[in-house]
Amino acid sequence: MGLKRVSICYGMATANRPLPSKFPRKDRRGVKQDIPHMKLSRTAARLIGTSAFAIAAIAAQPAYAQDADTTGAEEQADGQLNTIIVTANRREENLQEVPVSAATLSADTVKTIFDAGAEVTALAARVPGLFVESSNGRAAPRFYIRGLGNTDFDLAASQPVSVVMDDVVMENVTLKSFPIFDIERIEVLRGPQGTLFGRNTPAGIVKIDTVKPGDEFAVAGSLSVGSFGSVSADGGVTIPLVDGMVSMRLSGLWQHRGNWVDNGYTGEKNALGGYDEIAGRAQLLITPTEELSILGTYAVRDLDGTSTLFRANILGPGDNELNENYDRDTVFFDAGGGNQAKYKADIATVKLDYDAGFGTFTSITSWANSEGSSRGDIDGGFGASFLPEMGPGFIPFPSDTQDSIELDQFTQEVRLASATGGSIEWQVGGFYFDSDFDVTTVGFDFPPPVTVNHTNESWAVFGQVSTRVSDVLKLTGGLRWTDDQKNFIVKSGSAPQAREVSDARLSWDAAAFLDVSDDASVYARVASGFRAPTIQGRDVAFFSAPSIATSEKIMSYEAGFKSELAGRTVRLNGAIYYYTIKDPQFSAVGGADNLVQLVNADKGRGYGFELDSAFQVTPDFLITAGLSYNNTKIQDDTLAVGICAQCTVTDPTVVLSGNTRALVDGNPFPNAPEWIADVTARYAVPMGNSGELFVFTDWAYQGKTNFFLYESKEFNSNNQVEGGLRIGYAKTDGSFELAAFVRNITDADNVKGGIDFNNNTAFVNDPRVFGVSARFSY
Repeated sequence: MGLKRVSICYGMATANRPLPSKFPRKDRRGVKQDIPHMKLSRTAARLIGTSAFAIAAIAAQPAYAQDADTTGAEEQADGQLNTIIVTANRREENLQEVPVSAATLSADTVKTIFDAGAEVTALAARVPGLFVESSNGRAAPRFYIRGLGNTDFDLAASQPVSVVMDDVVMENVTLKSFPIFDIERIEVLRGPQGTLFGRNTPAGIVKIDTVKPGDEFAVAGSLSVGSFGSVSADGGVTIPLVDGMVSMRLSGLWQHRGNWVDNGYTGEKNALGGYDEIAGRAQLLITPTEELSILGTYAVRDLDGTSTLFRANILGPGDNELNENYDRDTVFFDAGGGNQAKYKADIATVKLDYDAGFGTFTSITSWANSEGSSRGDIDGGFGASFLPEMGPGFIPFPSDTQDSIELDQFTQEVRLASATGGSIEWQVGGFYFDSDFDVTTVGFDFPPPVTVNHTNESWAVFGQVSTRVSDVLKLTGGLRWTDDQKNFIVKSGSAPQAREVSDARLSWDAAAFLDVSDDASVYARVASGFRAPTIQGRDVAFFSAPSIATSEKIMSYEAGFKSELAGRTVRLNGAIYYYTIKDPQFSAVGGADNLVQLVNADKGRGYGFELDSAFQVTPDFLITAGLSYNNTKIQDDTLAVGICAQCTVTDPTVVLSGNTRALVDGNPFPNAPEWIADVTARYAVPMGNSGELFVFTDWAYQGKTNFFLYESKEFNSNNQVEGGLRIGYAKTDGSFELAAFVRNITDADNVKGGIDFNNNTAFVNDPRVFGVSARFSY
């Protein structure tokens, strides 16, 4: 048979107008209702006041723990779960009435996750089906939904999961790491979302909405301090400037951790592991008339920290267990320049909304810039086999690499959306995207510096229509035409090696939503999408040609149910799905050849389910649970990829041109956890009429996960568990909270990824952190 040969390796680059007090929605029978926006009962107010309750969704289905905290949530009677409002269709809708598998994380949930100074990868497993990881520290996260993602560590990597912040797509991986602070909510939309949210969304979207200026003075903030000198401070203030016409919101974030990891090779104590992250956002809302609003936003970010700490030969051999070479508090680096990671970014956006009566016109214009670099001791140890010393374990050769980026991105979107509440709702629009960036790879002795340039221009037109064909049945359909072009050229250090790829395709989706009773609904959704062609040029630095992957095309089928039972004290939402991908794009990273190459497999498929639940046992006792199962499979009996330098490969192998390659047909997609599960519980004891004592705990589970395209005994993880505990006092009006917390309470040592081109190197999760936090809101 003819075999596809892939050489692989590893290195590192390492405005909206404020909501009215009432807004219309339709009940399950299509009757228009007015719902109080944020009037709170005594019990819900208690829940709002505590991060623990908000966290009740931290792992299972954050949407439920967020019930009492989310802007746009309808307050129910004492002891009932609250309504969650989402914008999955670019409109405010009840989560229970949206024909898509979606979940949310509230502001308090995110604050709790970040209490110890964590960053965006801490969102992993906090929603069923969502996984996030990074081998670039805090700079370039990789997102996966339902097993679809991209393991490419390069700063030019394309991902099938879009991150959209305040309606602006964060396409490059360095923009995806922009700090999350002063937010209203995070929505996770699972499955293809290309109709309304273009830019490579065959897997889904992580949608981040920040707090906007309002007509009244408001201030909120949080501060936590913990082990290793960890500090996380987050806050925002709204200042009305002209009554009813001009308002400003200023918000910011500061996160710090001191160096806490020793360098056993040099003998330096507390040499690595620290960081300083500063970010800010200024927003100015102008509403000259009731119909017109203009929101200007400027956000900045400055990171000075430590990139991922790679640890040589800590796995196996022959299994995926941590061995005697592993010490969480110590690494053995002879290079890497301190594994420094420094990035800056700024984003400017202007959003205009005009209500014309029959519909609303929206324009969103955004400019983004990102620049910075990451350096690392990639081999994770010292010396080499041909030098006088080496360790820990066998080090074939040293590797010290730095990648840097200079990026400019421009986006423009226009939409016209019909007024809500009618039997037919529609929206049409257009989108333009342009990015231009340089990536420079430096090998410090080897390889020599090489700078490559990537440009990407894309435009799209789209439309969606929903119609209520009866009191119980609603149909939705959408189309999007996208034209995408990418260009690549080497600017210095090698021959130009110019490349160009382009594609134009139609994406579409169709959904039916049926009320089967006042308490339960079912839905079905079919969606097609694609990820545009991609060029990967990092191999130029290692004297190889750039590689290209053609478009991947997905067909997704989903059916689900949404229910609220037992007087709205129980919520059960679930979905099953099946998808097929033609020409799926994969990144062959790692392998003894020290290359990174894009490849298209012939086909791929995935199936599974997501289950989200919440149980309001009593007004003061809430339990949530979430579970997802995901089975993915590469379908290509000719795809052969490079293998590790020292690990134990379990796939069939062949020798091509003198090199051993693994046949990966039937393997799962890389970094696609088979199971994700979580449970949270919060119990409160009222303290008079104004406060309560609470205890909250959350536990997340990640099942079997393979790190690379090939399978081995070493480079995978399974049965990973992390838990947290929070105990404190909160005012029932949400104005103040004081709590003690611990993250990773068992101090679990969980392997999060590996590097295989040199030795059995891996990197691990954050350590246990104890601390205290305070929050206020007025």
